Amino acid sequence: MAITKTASQFLVSDELWSKMEPLLPKHVNTHRFGGGRPRKPDRVCMNGILFVLRTGCQWRALDATGICPGSTAHDRFQEWVEAGVFLRFWQAGLMEYDELQGLDWSWVSMDGAITKAPLGGGKNRFQPHRSWERRRQAFAALRGGGHSCGIGGGWGESS
Repeated sequence: MAITKTASQFLVSDELWSKMEPLLPKHVNTHRFGGGRPRKPDRVCMNGILFVLRTGCQWRALDATGICPGSTAHDRFQEWVEAGVFLRFWQAGLMEYDELQGLDWSWVSMDGAITKAPLGGGKNRFQPHRSWERRRQAFAALRGGGHSCGIGGGWGESS
């Protein structure tokens, strides 16, 4: 299948690919006889992954673009996320931007704490999940019939 006109606008340039390719892990064929289905080229899969990330389409919709099968791109995406490829790519991009433009780190602050408030108090919140028995009693009271001892006016009974 040929790549659609729209999809061709999202392909990775040669310049960008030359920077990305060294960050990718080397693939080792784990097939026990050394064969298996030929692996899609990394660049083709990266084109598919970046298309999905840039357009927000579903992985399955990638099939219609002609870039690569959505399942292949998704599998490679998961493999590369686990290997830290996108983190290294982001770090390399930051370093290159820092060399070209310079990053002003003076305004950056990193601080935070996720702890319980020391005087936070107890759990006095509304409890939305009551037992079925309590709900049934509440409904019976709203209907206006019956005694607390269960005489008449209950569910299905007329008073």
